[in-house]
Amino acid sequence: MIEAAAPLTDLSEWARGRGLEVVMIVMAAVLLTRFATWAGAYIERRIDTQAQQSDAVVRSETTKHRHALVQVLTWVSLTLVYCVAVMLVLQRLGVPLTGIAAPATVLGVALGFGAQRVVQDVLAGFFMVTERQYGFGDLVRLIVLGSPTAITGTVEEVTLRITRVRTLDGEVVITPNGQIIQVVNLSRDWARAVIDVPIPSSVDVTTVTTLLAEVGANAYADESLRGLLLDEPTVMGVESIDLDQFKVQIVARTLPGKQFEVGRALRARISGALLRAGIRIPAVLDAAPPTAS
Repeated sequence: MIEAAAPLTDLSEWARGRGLEVVMIVMAAVLLTRFATWAGAYIERRIDTQAQQSDAVVRSETTKHRHALVQVLTWVSLTLVYCVAVMLVLQRLGVPLTGIAAPATVLGVALGFGAQRVVQDVLAGFFMVTERQYGFGDLVRLIVLGSPTAITGTVEEVTLRITRVRTLDGEVVITPNGQIIQVVNLSRDWARAVIDVPIPSSVDVTTVTTLLAEVGANAYADESLRGLLLDEPTVMGVESIDLDQFKVQIVARTLPGKQFEVGRALRARISGALLRAGIRIPAVLDAAPPTAS
């Protein structure tokens, strides 16, 4: 009976000693991860509240960068806590960390070949954040390796490994940063709405140019659009000539991300003005893709 009780005594001593330490390490890791997640969410809410309380119609570049930076720092904090917790638990369990250094090196090399994409994603995410290529709330067009079409949408989450974008159809697209080969930021500094108006060849060009200039001036004077426009829309002149029609281009500089809204409003005003002037236009009013600086 005495010999059988010895293992139980050792187990009891281990549970009161290192076993309790393991439990405390796990609990501390859980609490730290929850605190990091709460702190990140709290800071993001503060940033969003300050952006909403400001008079700006769109988010500033500093606000978007801060939001993305908070998301990245939260992700890094969680990763560090998990790694440190695993190392401490292994140490309390009696696993010799120095003894597994050589096997870990071999395993690390083997995993390195398989984890090259993960490392590539993290490095690409690091440069993306430090270079401020885009941030939370930016309207972007991403060209992804292996994807036949570009992904256009609003950035909802940025970490060192992935970027989450919500498209105009409401779909959520999660893309590894290392697979993004080109970024077109449609909401950086300012944007441009470009509209090509098809006009029958029988109509005088000067008359159409004067009419479109009046539409641009009226749009800039409208309070609902004045806050979205940086200056009065400009008529660039005849862009192309076909057999039965020519196209006159009108360009408007807008706040970042507002080129689509301004473009829709201008197309409606142009269609109405041409119809009132007795100028029949095709059923489809062509519009060039909006651009951003």
